Amino acid sequence: MAVLKVIEVLANSEKSWEDAAKNAVAHASKSVKNIKSVYINEQSATVENGNMVNYRVNVKITFEVD
Repeated sequence: MAVLKVIEVLANSEKSWEDAAKNAVAHASKSVKNIKSVYINEQSATVENGNMVNYRVNVKITFEVD
């Protein structure tokens, strides 16, 4: 039987929501091993002069505990 744990991570990117999610996983993987999945919980963006300039995601990262 596997034991899984979920953490919540906030991340951002100037490129896209997908890039922000990748940043979240990359940053979490520095200290968390055995990441199994990521769930995009929320998305938002900052707008300046009619353009989206900063993409933000709130993700839930699931990993297996040894």
